[in-house]
Amino acid sequence: MGSRLRVFLTPQQDKTLFNLRTADVPQKVKDRASVIRLSAHGWYVEKIAAHFNWTEQTVREVLHKWKKLGLDGLWSKPGRGRKPKWTEADIKFLEECLEQEPRTYNSVQLAQKLEQERSINLSPDWLRRVLKKRGSFGNELGKATKENKTQYCNKSNRQT
Repeated sequence: MGSRLRVFLTPQQDKTLFNLRTADVPQKVKDRASVIRLSAHGWYVEKIAAHFNWTEQTVREVLHKWKKLGLDGLWSKPGRGRKPKWTEADIKFLEECLEQEPRTYNSVQLAQKLEQERSINLSPDWLRRVLKKRGSFGNELGKATKENKTQYCNKSNRQT
């Protein structure tokens, strides 16, 4: 068992941390605020770790960050994770191509178009998932047949 680690809060700090429970902040921030409040209320590091199902070291890191940085220590540093290769403007460009051009595209063709026109290399599978999630195109019959973009579709519609 390590040395006793406890933080002490002013009434204003306690109120601020308490209000974070209902604020529009990430769950990690809410959990870290609760850890600090529990420590201030006399809970041991071991008990807090068991309550949150965290390691004792994680609880200690949260408490040390609070002592060092205060409220700013609750949030994760920016720059975590992989940065996207594309921007919102690139996806909007593809959506405009899908709407305005008289031909249809599959995901491979869209990926090639993006690489040729914007020098951005994305996989067709990933591109298809992003566009589908945004509702840009999909499997629904209404979307697929709403506008007949290719000559082949126009000819087959006239025959029936």
